[in-house]
Amino acid sequence: MKKKVEKNLGEFEAVCEDYSYDGKGVTHYQGKVVFVNGFFLNEKAIIRLTYERSEFYIGKIVKLLTKSPSRIEPKCKVCTTCGGCSFQQLDYAAQLDFKTHKVEEAFRKIGNMKIKVLPCLGMENPYYYRNKIQMPVGLSQTGRIITGFYKEKTHEIVPIETCYIENEKAEEVLKTIRELMKKFKILPYDEDTRKGIIRHILIRTSKEKKQLMVVLVTAQDVFGGRGEFVKALHLACPSITTIVQNINTRDTNVILGEKERILFGKGYIEDALCGVWFQISSKSFYQVNPVQTEVLYQTAIQFAGLSKKEIVLDCYCGIGTIGLIAARHAKQVIGIEIVKEAISDAKKNAIRNNIQNENFYVGDASEWIVNYAKNKGKVDVLFMDPPRKGSDEKFLSSVLTLKPRKVVYVSCDPSTLARDVKYLSSHYQIEKIQPVDMFPMTYHVETIVLLTRKNNGK
Repeated sequence: MKKKVEKNLGEFEAVCEDYSYDGKGVTHYQGKVVFVNGFFLNEKAIIRLTYERSEFYIGKIVKLLTKSPSRIEPKCKVCTTCGGCSFQQLDYAAQLDFKTHKVEEAFRKIGNMKIKVLPCLGMENPYYYRNKIQMPVGLSQTGRIITGFYKEKTHEIVPIETCYIENEKAEEVLKTIRELMKKFKILPYDEDTRKGIIRHILIRTSKEKKQLMVVLVTAQDVFGGRGEFVKALHLACPSITTIVQNINTRDTNVILGEKERILFGKGYIEDALCGVWFQISSKSFYQVNPVQTEVLYQTAIQFAGLSKKEIVLDCYCGIGTIGLIAARHAKQVIGIEIVKEAISDAKKNAIRNNIQNENFYVGDASEWIVNYAKNKGKVDVLFMDPPRKGSDEKFLSSVLTLKPRKVVYVSCDPSTLARDVKYLSSHYQIEKIQPVDMFPMTYHVETIVLLTRKNNGK
């Protein structure tokens, strides 16, 4: 993959006026917006323009003239080039302020609503929180096997020896894999030549059990030395409880392929959230920050105000996380998910936890809701946790048809959240908006919104 060459389109003195949605500093040059990574509010700097588009420039700091009092020395020395932790140079309190403001701005600009948002809930220790990592594998210019993250907007791997937001156990495992790949002459996959074996390494860890999963994403099914490699890896890292091979032969940016093979162990790990146990496979959706996930789900259930009398509908339920936790507080929970493998996992999770008041269904949530409403089905509280792209008008209109008393919307994108809540606001009013910092050191934020049906809602 060829490196993207930076240009020098000129330099100018600038003050950071605001932040973009993805946490870049915002300034202006000759009537155009300029986005600068690592440029913080009210700082003054010499900015070099490196890319030009029709409506904006991208710039980089050449010399910092005035520092923000919120600027700190980052733990990671490559955070400015990696792009994975764009806020490591910003004090944590300032990060939380940014995320609160980001949600307020989304509702103001997209939802056309000026609403007070509760302060973002942060972590006591905002480092080493991720229970899942996935790193591409490649060769350095000197031929050394490296793992790391792609530099922003490129496929150039920035080598990472220590990552300060990933689980600390992963560092030892990655180092061992690199050493064993060299020993067994297993080459990384090269996107340009389409030669080599290992494309990505995925590691998942359990917070509640001493379990660790390694997923080797390979470009072909069979490769020489696989059995010896697996034995040596487990011997060197006994903390590994399962090893899975995922085969991805496609020329695509999608990391995981369809076919998998268990090379060692059970093929899954187990973890608990809010006292409920979950089985997690390589493809299971499971929040990456277990500490804050408990904060997120406890807050969502608190917003729902359950009293063991309610019928709860959990849309986009995945492996059943929210619904199974809510089941202890509700009369009945119904989970809907279009991915049949996720529903299979959800049913297993219900059996494992001896939860008998939840029913799971495979299907399109919009169609299911419409049919349920036609049959005079009743729902008191609806939980919805859609993917980043948010929901769609088909689903939202079906919610208005069903008329639940409360809607608890959990979102990982404030922009699509504000858009969807605006649609629902014809029949629902906003009671609370609570951001939760699931991803410290990054610009991402999770948000919970409580909506209650208006008295005149039809």
